[in-house]
Amino acid sequence: MPTVVKEVMVANSLGLHARPAMQFVELANKFEAGIVVQKLGEGACEVDGKSVMQMITLEAIQGTRLVIRADGGDAPAAVEQLVDLFEKKFFEE
Repeated sequence: MPTVVKEVMVANSLGLHARPAMQFVELANKFEAGIVVQKLGEGACEVDGKSVMQMITLEAIQGTRLVIRADGGDAPAAVEQLVDLFEKKFFEE
């Protein structure tokens, strides 16, 4: 099973609040791969990327660095699409 890891930065001005967290989780749950999101720096922690409640506990404001890790057969596609959400600022801007 492949493992794919990619670092992203929260770029949208409102950070990873409830709506983008839900977008992330809805997309993550379309994949069989296990998905973990790790917050880097101050308040570092690791959460299940398929849980809205856990994603919100990241308290990821604009500029927060996160690492997305996916394990499983569809991990490359999962990470590619999840990173794309961050790059598109969750369609908020």
